[in-house]
Amino acid sequence: MTGTDPSPADHDWPVLESATEYETGWYDGGYDLVELPDGRRKRYYWAELPPAVVVVAVVDDPASLDLPEPTGDGSAGPAVVMVEQYRPTIGELCLELPAGIVEDGEDYAAAGARELEEEVGIAAGEVTLLEDFWCATGVLRHERAVVWAAAFEPAERTLDGSEFLDVRTVPVAEALAVARRGPANDATMEGLLLARADGYL
Repeated sequence: MTGTDPSPADHDWPVLESATEYETGWYDGGYDLVELPDGRRKRYYWAELPPAVVVVAVVDDPASLDLPEPTGDGSAGPAVVMVEQYRPTIGELCLELPAGIVEDGEDYAAAGARELEEEVGIAAGEVTLLEDFWCATGVLRHERAVVWAAAFEPAERTLDGSEFLDVRTVPVAEALAVARRGPANDATMEGLLLARADGYL
């Protein structure tokens, strides 16, 4: 960029036309026709999804919460709670942090506590928001948050009719390495990295 090039910070980016081209039960898709800083016009396509929450939960004694024992070399000590499920979108069995959509009227903490109870079967007495952010901003209108959960008690799992997943626990020391193995999941790596950066792991 030279000194004569238009600056994106000095442009209002007017939307000349906005259209939703299709709606599904999961997300909407469409485009905005935007005026660029140099006067040209361009369609920016997007998919809009509801907000989601990712839960980082570390348990000291999985057996006391009726969770499976950790797998891995460092099986003793605290473990990260994860779920294993098949993702038809990529055709892979994925090991991930518990996560789900934020329902109407919920904040991220409440949604995280609910998802943890539904998917894993443990109730969190404390839930802390670590970060909320936009995902894949080149194509998505989708907000995501990562929460830290603590102070657990056993609860009843209540999976949705289309959810088929198994609960797993992974030693804290191995969790990030496990998350980086293929097929790696962005939300899981983000959650673990944020928890580690904030001193929770």
